[in-house]
Amino acid sequence: MTPAAPLPLTRDLVLIGGGHTHALVLRMWGMRPLPGVRLTVINPGPTAAYSGMLPGHIAGHYPREALALDLVKLARHAGARLVLGEVRGIDRASRQIHVPGRAPIAYDVASLDIGITSEMPDLPGFAAHVTPAKPLERFADAWERFLARAPSTPRIAIAGGGVAGIELAMACAHRLPDAQITVYEAGTEVLRALGPGARGRLLAHCARLGVAIQTNAALAGASEGEIHLADGRPETADFIIATGAARPAPWLPETGLALHEGYVSVGPSLQSSDPAIFAAGDIAHLSHAPRPKAGVYAVRAAKPLYHNLRAALSGGAMRGYRPQRDYLKLISTGGKGAVADKWGLPLDGAWLWRWKDRIDQRFMARLRELPAMPGPTLPRARAQGMEAVLGDKPLCGGCGAKLGGEALRRALSGLPAPARADVLSGPGDDAAILAHGSGAQVFTTDHVRAFTEDPWLLGRITALHAMSDAWAMGAAPQAALAQVTLPRQSEEMGARALAEMLGAASEAFREAGADLVGGHTSMGAELELGFSVTGLCAQPIGQSGARPGDRLILTKPLGTGVVLAAEMARAAPGAVVARALAQMAQSSARASDILAPHAHAMTDVTGFGLAGHLLGLCMASDVSARLSLDAIPLIEGAEALAEAGQHSTLLPQNIAGCAGRVTGPPGPRMELLYDPQTSGGLLAAVPAADVAALLEALHAAGYAAAEIGEITPGPAMLRVHGSRVQTAR
Repeated sequence: MTPAAPLPLTRDLVLIGGGHTHALVLRMWGMRPLPGVRLTVINPGPTAAYSGMLPGHIAGHYPREALALDLVKLARHAGARLVLGEVRGIDRASRQIHVPGRAPIAYDVASLDIGITSEMPDLPGFAAHVTPAKPLERFADAWERFLARAPSTPRIAIAGGGVAGIELAMACAHRLPDAQITVYEAGTEVLRALGPGARGRLLAHCARLGVAIQTNAALAGASEGEIHLADGRPETADFIIATGAARPAPWLPETGLALHEGYVSVGPSLQSSDPAIFAAGDIAHLSHAPRPKAGVYAVRAAKPLYHNLRAALSGGAMRGYRPQRDYLKLISTGGKGAVADKWGLPLDGAWLWRWKDRIDQRFMARLRELPAMPGPTLPRARAQGMEAVLGDKPLCGGCGAKLGGEALRRALSGLPAPARADVLSGPGDDAAILAHGSGAQVFTTDHVRAFTEDPWLLGRITALHAMSDAWAMGAAPQAALAQVTLPRQSEEMGARALAEMLGAASEAFREAGADLVGGHTSMGAELELGFSVTGLCAQPIGQSGARPGDRLILTKPLGTGVVLAAEMARAAPGAVVARALAQMAQSSARASDILAPHAHAMTDVTGFGLAGHLLGLCMASDVSARLSLDAIPLIEGAEALAEAGQHSTLLPQNIAGCAGRVTGPPGPRMELLYDPQTSGGLLAAVPAADVAALLEALHAAGYAAAEIGEITPGPAMLRVHGSRVQTAR
């Protein structure tokens, strides 16, 4: 029986924002996706902060990571692509979402859960001197920076006397007992949204903690070390927090959607005035049942939103969402205590904090402890050796999906030497070298299995990766042809994905002075992308010129292989993945320009890892190399993943390919020398006298470059010393 082909993609669903509602939708989608839908989530960062635990973090009860909803892991669970960027507009006529710095993202159905901000940009000095409480991620980061430099008796000003402002004031007072904390409220009283019992208890806690409260004190501006009030009074402050304002995204009016005070108006189905666009969370105004902005409503909107998104994409019936009229408010009081506001009862005590903590921890556990997805089911009758080939990990993408070095050498060993006089290099070289007038033309190709669901990012990184061999030879890329395999999908969706991929690739080639001139497409089982590239140079830099005494410079940290493998296993923190992808998207063009005039030999570090590629250079030059393990830069987080047992599926072959020719201290750190890199750095052997100037130039150009060792007399061996590894941030 022929195995069933993957079902084709026919619709694009885009979730704009990683708020609480969308995070829960991603979890539910991973458990029960809708076949035929390509899911995308767009968020400024790889994580989103959970609002319920923010005061506890400010007070010191929770570490920063406890707040983080990891959107990278949730996206992998849901089979979604995650686009890291901030949406700045929606073109409803063309059904495109605009994210600065990349091609528009098409949608058939979209949903907004982008939250709100406490920014007040019209106030003088606000942007430079005031920290808005929302977005939460930026506020938490700013608080950590303040703690690192806070004076012994800091003065903290909080603009806004609502629940958020008072709760943050008490949290600050608990964390910094010697701080002078003042809440400035524009109105005549604070905590107007609460009942008298809860309000009285919270004011008593403020008095206990020494939190001062000023009413009729509206914020008018700020300057260095001062808050300016509407009555003209300046007040001293080392850290100013704004909580009073609540502003939706300024680009929403340009969409033409029906808005209520700037918020997207939605009906019971959570659809806006445009049926193809939904909204939930703080950005939504429930026109049929207006409610205050509160996380409980966002959380309870997740199930109806998930249902209705599926209905909109499949032609099913919608389900109405009618939120409860009131909800239990649990407000922490600095220490591990809380006050409850419901039923008019003045409930107060540590037991309420423990209750709140259990609610918050249970919510976060739902989004962190994601159900394991089953692997492929093997048929009962099957050929021998299938389990060994499959292994215990899914096949990696990028260079982690390459054929192992030893198998590749065996395959290439039977190819004849070039017969043409103008073909100057033979099988096995990084790139072909062709005679070209008085100089040379290099010709190379690279093709990868998709390592990200984002076509735009895949296009850029793969283009840079394909040009890497040319840069390693000191050549300037000239022209490129694309080879694209798309998973089966509708013509419209195929055109969308192809436009994103090739648009990003073309931009990368243009940055390098090259042209993407065409290529070939086909439909297949999964997304794959490759480029054939030509480049020009006067004299190619080979791998055979390294000399004893040369120093080795590496231009990028190692670790992309282990990070990508761990991401596939939902084991890599989102911030680590974001750092790795950002590094992979960095061009090596300028590094080549800096190193080429000085390098005796140069290569790029890609699929066979640093050890494999350095050994190839040593064999070509008939030399050895000595490396200092503590000098080799690593992507921050890569070492921890290796220590946890994560690795690329190509790692065992890379280690086997270097057997008998590498010595060094065993352990996870050493294994990272064999880690397959996608769009990795350049490795150059340069004169010792040039190292300081070259590193200065590389650092000025934005590379986390390092001197990692030296060339020694042959035969080809790699000796590694040291055990402590630097990490690159």
